[in-house]
Amino acid sequence: MAAATTTSPTAGRLPFSPHPNANPARLSSPASLKTPSKPVSLHLRHLTVPSAAGAAAPYPDSSSSSIPDLLSDKPRDECGVVGIIGDPDASYLCSVALHALQHRGQEGAGIVSTHRPSSDSPVSLRSVTGLGLVSQVFQDKSKFDYLSGSAAIGHVRYSTAGSASSLANVQPFLAGYRFGQLAVAHNGNLVNYSSLRASLEDSGSIFNTSSDTEVILHLIANSNSRPLISRIVDACEALQGAYSLVFLTKNKLFAARDPYGFRPLVLGRLRRPSRGIVFASETCALDLIEADYEREVNPGEVIFVDGHDLSISSLCLMPPKPRKACIFEHIYFALPNSIVFGRAVYSSRYSFGSTLAKESPVANADVVIPVPDSGFYAALGYASHSGVPFQQGLIRSHYVGRTFIQPEQNIRDLAVRLKLAPVKGILEGKSVVVVDDSIVRGTTSSKIVRLIKDAGAREVHMRIASPPIVGSCYYGVDTPRSEELISNKMDVEGVRNAIGCDSLAFLSLESLRNLLGKEAPSYCDACFSGNYPVPPMENEADRLLAEEEE
Repeated sequence: MAAATTTSPTAGRLPFSPHPNANPARLSSPASLKTPSKPVSLHLRHLTVPSAAGAAAPYPDSSSSSIPDLLSDKPRDECGVVGIIGDPDASYLCSVALHALQHRGQEGAGIVSTHRPSSDSPVSLRSVTGLGLVSQVFQDKSKFDYLSGSAAIGHVRYSTAGSASSLANVQPFLAGYRFGQLAVAHNGNLVNYSSLRASLEDSGSIFNTSSDTEVILHLIANSNSRPLISRIVDACEALQGAYSLVFLTKNKLFAARDPYGFRPLVLGRLRRPSRGIVFASETCALDLIEADYEREVNPGEVIFVDGHDLSISSLCLMPPKPRKACIFEHIYFALPNSIVFGRAVYSSRYSFGSTLAKESPVANADVVIPVPDSGFYAALGYASHSGVPFQQGLIRSHYVGRTFIQPEQNIRDLAVRLKLAPVKGILEGKSVVVVDDSIVRGTTSSKIVRLIKDAGAREVHMRIASPPIVGSCYYGVDTPRSEELISNKMDVEGVRNAIGCDSLAFLSLESLRNLLGKEAPSYCDACFSGNYPVPPMENEADRLLAEEEE
């Protein structure tokens, strides 16, 4: 192994590891992924808790039905990951950090932690996962007693691959294989998942879930390299697409990011006496558990932390590639109080809105309102630049959505009214500028326009703080197929007519890129431009099968 960057926890701030473009250290000659002569046994586990009688009984999960949000016409938040090592309250801190990342996934949550009953006992990994929100899955103290240990990884999930309602697909995944236990949590999506799974199954691997993340564990188990860091490198070299990963073993925490850097992953240090190390999808998670942000995990980098002394080592996974960070993190996904890809999210959204006001003003407008909550900062920017007063003309209820039973089709519009309440005193008789972050299918936008007009608005002018979405995302965002995207089927006037507003304008792609400045080429805007850094493979399994039959 080539020399790695290693630091002591007493050395102050964590150093910036060499960027992949600056002669980074990496494994000198990683072994290629080979299938062992004998199929490797890999057992995914949802670990058990001793029952009162002493027998092993499954830990009761706090399942809730996975019902789509009533305002579901948005790209779906991908997932959120957290890793903490070096603190006796690691699992509890992990759950708090997951609360901060709840916006990234609401279908399931889980934590895997280290556990050592006594000083002379071996360390093992324990897991608690469940369907629903973090507060539902981890609602009682006994789960943290079970997850006692100084290291933990956690995950909140919205499915981009794998059945949404299956507990088996809730991460982190905990596996036992020939070298011990390994847990993984993944944010992203693998575009070559189908071919990787087919190849592994051909060689004897048996899969327990329908999630693309399980492929990563099988690749690690089937690698002939040693030590574990080499096996992780081997696995990542076989992956195509987006992945921000945290791994946990009995004494180490690993974090890895794909060479394009599609999805965010940051590193920080707890202010607590432990000075433990934290990895998280967004800096808002660091803020909530009082950890200081140090830096991003670089694209193509793997960082591993030794649980004994909290020393940190950094390697480059694979040859450098141009960064392609997801621009939709700044448009919609990330919380406004986060720093993502080195930029403040609230500042980006504010500038998107102010530029939109410059490009597409509305003559004689009376009021600017946001579509809550993601349109808020763009609407502030629009109002500030245009001089039109900002008001909250739509009030969002946070108490309905996931657990509300969807009504029959003939009264489905009531769903939006349950979620958004118009303020008639602000809207009645007014020419209203409505600022939203994006339009996907257009179904919710049309209901919002109707809601505002029913409240007495004289005119409704929609202003969208991003370009038209014309292509699906394949890098960890669940967007509809391209043929379902309204802007892929219609021009702007067609969309305006379909949603029923008096005027409609989008932020231009050129303006978006200008706002990003010299960093623009380092962002992925494939959903707007159709320029995919990694070619999508929508029908990959069918293609491979057809090739075999030929």
